[in-house]
Amino acid sequence: MTKARTNASASPAVGRNMVINGAMNVAQRSASVTGLGATLSAYHTVDRFPIAVSTSGRLTMTQTADGPNGISANCTKFDCTTADTSIAAGEYFLFRQPFEGQNLQRIGKGVAGAQQITISFYVKANAAFTFGCELEDKDNNRNITILFDTTTDWVRKVITIPADVDDGSSPFDDDNAESLRLNIWLHAGSTYTSGTLGTSWYNRVDANRAAGIDSFFSSTDNNFFITGVQMEVGPVATEFEQEDISTTLAKCQRYYYKTGPIISNDAFCLGFNGSATVAVGVTHFPVTMRADPTALEQNGTAAHYKIAHASTTTTCSAVPAFDRATIDSGSVLFTVGSGLTTGQATELRSLNNTAFLAWSAEL
Repeated sequence: MTKARTNASASPAVGRNMVINGAMNVAQRSASVTGLGATLSAYHTVDRFPIAVSTSGRLTMTQTADGPNGISANCTKFDCTTADTSIAAGEYFLFRQPFEGQNLQRIGKGVAGAQQITISFYVKANAAFTFGCELEDKDNNRNITILFDTTTDWVRKVITIPADVDDGSSPFDDDNAESLRLNIWLHAGSTYTSGTLGTSWYNRVDANRAAGIDSFFSSTDNNFFITGVQMEVGPVATEFEQEDISTTLAKCQRYYYKTGPIISNDAFCLGFNGSATVAVGVTHFPVTMRADPTALEQNGTAAHYKIAHASTTTTCSAVPAFDRATIDSGSVLFTVGSGLTTGQATELRSLNNTAFLAWSAEL
């Protein structure tokens, strides 16, 4: 249900918001991505907020400086660029945040003394819509969804979720795996809308998850803005927690770390030549990551990378490749055609300011 805004809360004054990057201030990957749709379910712009989408519609997702005054300068904007008015049964579009189980223990879910949860966020759209706010318990396969409405002005929505102490629920796992998702339903087919909306905790039935919502893809005139997302323990919403940007960035880097040069010919890291064609460099992550990364992201063009060795530099013949990683550091392989001296120290560099290296430990 939606309640009037209030300041009282049983939550701690600092660190009460379990949502990371709720002000939409950090976007390591990109500030804007166009042409999203089909089955492009992934992280695209703002950190910690992936989308899950399966539709013939298309959209642009943007981190934009249009947030409500006094809350955040930034927000996430969705702009419908291709409508989808013939909705197939299995279609969906969700904006979400996943949570580690060990960060949810304060809720006490599934045991005596379990806490209520209050979710709040600021939204606006081009018109009046009805969408859904869902909590999805991944450990126990239990869900609850509350509908909310939009207007053309920024409005704070406050949704109180009852404590879940039903026999069908157990505590969240106390580990670094995903235990909970906060989902904002913006589009859904009959697979998710043909039942009765589950407004109290229930054992998951897909048909009940988004019953009664409108479709973001009903027109290319449609847009949707959201920011100031907060989830806290207790039955009352506090003011949105304003967090120092360095704290937010460090929280985001636990899941995704991207390093790139500020200027061309800047260094990623130091390394050594493992052979005449391959140099190995090590990047130490600024914070401990959630899990060991298993792959390397880069911008995909070999000519954007080079190795500085002795008194010369050599452009790479292949894009940087993943070597190995732990929660604290990752090593990367830079390859050239020839000319390296085995055992010699090197510097792994960029050839322009668009090159990057990135490691992911996302849920």
